[in-house]
Amino acid sequence: MKSEKIKELTMLGMLTAIVVLLQLVVRIRFGVFSLSTVLVPIVIGAALYGVGAGAWLGLVFGAVVLLSGEAAFFLGLNAPGTIVLVIVKGVACGAAAGVVYKILKKKNDKVAAVAASIVCPVVNTGVFLVLSMVFFNYDLRYVLTAFIGVNFFIELAVNALLSSTIIFLIKKAKTTH
Repeated sequence: MKSEKIKELTMLGMLTAIVVLLQLVVRIRFGVFSLSTVLVPIVIGAALYGVGAGAWLGLVFGAVVLLSGEAAFFLGLNAPGTIVLVIVKGVACGAAAGVVYKILKKKNDKVAAVAASIVCPVVNTGVFLVLSMVFFNYDLRYVLTAFIGVNFFIELAVNALLSSTIIFLIKKAKTTH
């Protein structure tokens, strides 16, 4: 039991480092937004270690976005609103991935992995849209078409493919050892 907890904390630490590195190093930009490859380790952590791990990795994602200058444009418009938006969307997408995975894994582990990897970017973008309207009074159609449309679909596809595949491979490796 104790060694399992140590393994879990070690993996969560590594996933945390991967979140930071992906957010700081991998930059695929679309205007003021970046494609978030960082959602992949968030979904993996949520699936393997639960809702709390997903929320933690999402929190780290949000903190790095704020500290790295990624949100500078929005901070200039409304700093408190930007801080709430970035942190809430990060925590929510990680926690949602964990909840969906936990609910669906009882029926089918593969379906649970795919669903969690789809829910994460949907929640990330959805919370961004809702809180953007709350804090920045942007018209939803403008935000959706001008900034999010292409970015969201690419992010969704990348996340669904990579996250679910990696989760499946990790689970397979665990059962063979």
